[in-house]
Amino acid sequence: MNDNNTKKPKIAILDDYYNRARHFADWQATDSADFVFFDRAMSDESELVEKLSGFNAIGIMRERTPFPASLINQLPQLELIITSGKKNASIDVKAANAAGVTVCGTESPGHATAELALLLIMSLSRKLIPLVNELKNSGSWQPEMGNDLRGRNLGVLGLGRLGSQLAGFAQVLGMNVLAWSENLQKDQCAEKGVTYVSREELFKQSDFVSVHLRHSDRSHHMVNLTDLKNLGSGSYIVNTSRAEIIDPLALKTALDDELIAGAATDVYEVEPANNSDWMVSHPRMLATPHIGYCTAETFEVFYQQMLEGFIAYYDGNPIRVIG
Repeated sequence: MNDNNTKKPKIAILDDYYNRARHFADWQATDSADFVFFDRAMSDESELVEKLSGFNAIGIMRERTPFPASLINQLPQLELIITSGKKNASIDVKAANAAGVTVCGTESPGHATAELALLLIMSLSRKLIPLVNELKNSGSWQPEMGNDLRGRNLGVLGLGRLGSQLAGFAQVLGMNVLAWSENLQKDQCAEKGVTYVSREELFKQSDFVSVHLRHSDRSHHMVNLTDLKNLGSGSYIVNTSRAEIIDPLALKTALDDELIAGAATDVYEVEPANNSDWMVSHPRMLATPHIGYCTAETFEVFYQQMLEGFIAYYDGNPIRVIG
């Protein structure tokens, strides 16, 4: 990694909320770097500058800690950022490159989020959480009745890698899958046995809509009150993508006024979220703590390849460079 006459690089591993990172990679495999693990979320830029000013390299978990140009430019010793995953929208890669900071990533298994989306759909359909809570808390036996998924319509908003995986899962269960996004073509849907529909029809025809879009200026608050009204009082929306894709005021209105049957989310505009966030506490919302990609198998890939990336960079051969 470095010869013995070179000062060891100091490397910060951020976003390790529950001190798990050290268990998913053999950080002791090299004695040529000093690793420091941070188990507390930090979003205040002045605090980040204070805590990270002495570090040469930083490892971060997806979009948990933002790295805009304003932060990067206040860390003159920084030379390397490695993020889990192949992309991280919270890093200003252009600013990093301009400051001489290399940005690298890791591979991502990618299936865990689609699995969670299916689990949320099944939980909503069978009213799993209310039934479990009633039995556990009051001993009430079957106070509500759930529904089958077979024969129901699933609308997939964005038929990329994760949306396609969810479509396949749903088809195995006997669901009819519809899809729409701005760039989606009919032949792409036909290849996957999915029905291409307009945006309006996606919401009108679906019993469940699952969001699988990347967040961008174009998709920001894309799902609006008109869409949710079209979805209707017997249907649900599920978001395992990015919170900003659904207009939060529209979603709260739709839930409060019973314009839709309910919703599930794994993502929030401010994370980590807690029960002061209305999405977490709303009685008609199924809220999970951004666990879509958080599985042991995925974290093994993330942290082992992150460590591999640090070693490769300081050996003079950076790998999986982004931008």
